[in-house]
Amino acid sequence: MAGGKSAKKKKRSIPHGHYCYVCGEHKADGVGLPAYEDTLVIVETEQLKIRRLHISDIGALFSIMKKHEVMYAWEHGFSRSETRKWMNRQLSSYNKDGYGYFAVISKDSGKLIGQVGLINSELLDEPIVEIGYIFDDSVWGYGYAVEAARACVDLAFNRFDVDKLYATIRPENEASVKVAEKLGMQRTGQYIKTYQDKEMPHDIYMLEKNKNLIIQENS
Repeated sequence: MAGGKSAKKKKRSIPHGHYCYVCGEHKADGVGLPAYEDTLVIVETEQLKIRRLHISDIGALFSIMKKHEVMYAWEHGFSRSETRKWMNRQLSSYNKDGYGYFAVISKDSGKLIGQVGLINSELLDEPIVEIGYIFDDSVWGYGYAVEAARACVDLAFNRFDVDKLYATIRPENEASVKVAEKLGMQRTGQYIKTYQDKEMPHDIYMLEKNKNLIIQENS
């Protein structure tokens, strides 16, 4: 009531006995309850955890996507609002397709260092599945993009039953081209992508299940 003394809210908690019963049962079986973040993990590699994005990642994601040099292919760093919309698209893609851009977590630091994923797209009016990767400039040169992308190729072909996987890359983006080549992708052509009313030439790379080998493991 306006002007009156507010009543003190009682703190709600999980019934003590029930909580102890569940935890005790797991401890007795020698099984630890996983952290929530661990339930989002899609795949792990030697150095990385690849998991679904979560709304709590927005700060770490924005710190990467605001950089013009990281978002080179878009020709501008993202605002916080644009980053939030990006994340919402990925969350929707998880529900619709089972995949999208995933968070890449360094096992060494525990930090979100980039994104890698599979995206339903269109190329020359045909539906395709495209692989994409975006990494913070602080971790460039350590091979994380190749390691994460190889894991995504395996997901595409063996979990999501994709027959052909594509990458569309600006010709001058040499780092991304090298990643595609290390995956065994072959350049098949070029097309013009229009983004914010600007025409941007992109090279088309393609990897076909059971035909292209993932090569150059030690490159």
